[in-house]
Amino acid sequence: MTTLVFTLIILIGAYFAGLLGSLTGLGGGFVIIPLLTLVLHVDIHYAIGASLVSVIATSSGSAAAFVKEGITNLRLGMFLEIATTAGAMCGAILATHIPTSYIAVIFGLILIFSALLSLKKKAENIVREKSYLTEKLKLSGSYPGNNGTIEYSVTRVGGGFVMMIFAGIISGLLGIGSGALKVIAMDTIMRIPFKVSTTTSNFMIGVTASASAVVYLQRGYISPGLSMPVVIGVLFGAFTGSKLLVKSTSSRWLRYIFAIVISVLAVQMIYHGVTGRI
Repeated sequence: MTTLVFTLIILIGAYFAGLLGSLTGLGGGFVIIPLLTLVLHVDIHYAIGASLVSVIATSSGSAAAFVKEGITNLRLGMFLEIATTAGAMCGAILATHIPTSYIAVIFGLILIFSALLSLKKKAENIVREKSYLTEKLKLSGSYPGNNGTIEYSVTRVGGGFVMMIFAGIISGLLGIGSGALKVIAMDTIMRIPFKVSTTTSNFMIGVTASASAVVYLQRGYISPGLSMPVVIGVLFGAFTGSKLLVKSTSSRWLRYIFAIVISVLAVQMIYHGVTGRI
C-alpha cells in the first residue's frame, strides 16, 4: 500500500468517524482507533496518539459554540478538569507500560458500555437544592430554555469529582474523550440537566486530551503523518454531522446505528486483544 492510498483511507475513515461521532455526541475516537488498529494494522499507541489530537481539534471547535450560547457551565467544567487532567496523566503513563492486548480488551469493553449508554433515554434533571460545596464553589448556573432562562443547582460534588478521575484515566489510557463517563458523572451523580452536562463535557474533553497528548508526544507516539489526515477527516465529518443533526427530526435511529457499529468493533477489539493479535 502506497503512502497516498494509506492517507486517503485514513482521511475517508476519519470523515465517517467524525460524522458518526458528531451525530451521536460520543466523539469519533470510538471509530478511529479500531479503524487504525484492526484495518490498517497501526500500533495501538500511535492510533491513540492520533485520536487524542483529533479530540483536541474537534472539542476546541464545538465547545466554543456552546460557550457562546451560554449553555456550558464554565466554572463547573474548570473545577472538574482538575480531576480529569490528573486522571488523564495517570492513564497516559499507564498506557505506555500496559501490554497492547490488555488495552484492546479494555477498549472493547468501554465500547460496549458506550453503545448501551447511547440507547438510554435521557431525562432533564432540574435540581435547585444547593449543597455545601456547591455554594462554596459557586457551581450553580443557568441556561437558555424554550420558555426563558432555566436555573439549576449541583449535588454530590464529591462523587462527581471521583468519577471524573476515573473518566480521565480511561481517556488517557484509550485515547478517547470518555465523554460517556463524564456525562454519567454530571447527569447521573451530580444531577445536572442533560443539555448542560453534554456541553460542559465537550468543553472538558479537549483539556483532558491535551494532558494525555503531552505524555504520548514525549514518548514519540504522535506521528504528524498519521495525525494530520485523522484531524482533517474528523473535523469535516463533525461539521457535516452538526449540519445534519439540525435538520434531523429524530436522532433515535442514529443511536441504533451507532450501537450496532460500535458493538461490532468492540467484539473485534476484544477478540484481537485476547488472541494477542494487537
